[in-house]
Amino acid sequence: MEKATTTTGLKVTVDILAGIYETGKKCATDFIKNRRIVFDDFLPRWNYRTLPHG
Repeated sequence: MEKATTTTGLKVTVDILAGIYETGKKCATDFIKNRRIVFDDFLPRWNYRTLPHG
């Protein structure tokens, strides 16, 4: 993956996370109340970002 480039010259940086991560972990209730979650059109279950309210 780190050898990938684009036609405009952008390069890819790859970091491998070696940890084991718990699945199904819930976020704090106040986090949901204080953030806006924006889901991506492509694979929305995996691609999303949070924005502060306001």
